[in-house]
Amino acid sequence: MKQSEQFTKLVPSVFTILGYAAAFYCLSVVLKNIPVGIAYAIWSGVGIILIALIGFFVFKQHLDLPAIIGLALIIAGVVVINVFSNSVSH
Repeated sequence: MKQSEQFTKLVPSVFTILGYAAAFYCLSVVLKNIPVGIAYAIWSGVGIILIALIGFFVFKQHLDLPAIIGLALIIAGVVVINVFSNSVSH
């Protein structure tokens, strides 16, 4: 989305829209088997981590220690949900 410059550049804007469409399609497929709250928590957590990694590697945005700790807690939460929760079908 950053590369689209508020949707004023065509190619990055198209990629952004296609990316969102693909993400929502994948979420809708997952919702057939996983409760909406759990699916959304996992989807949001994974999205936050991926965006942080893209920011780091592509845009050279560095995170401070509290941000890294927060991201680690998000990863831990997603792992706990997937490994220990009976709400997620394995």
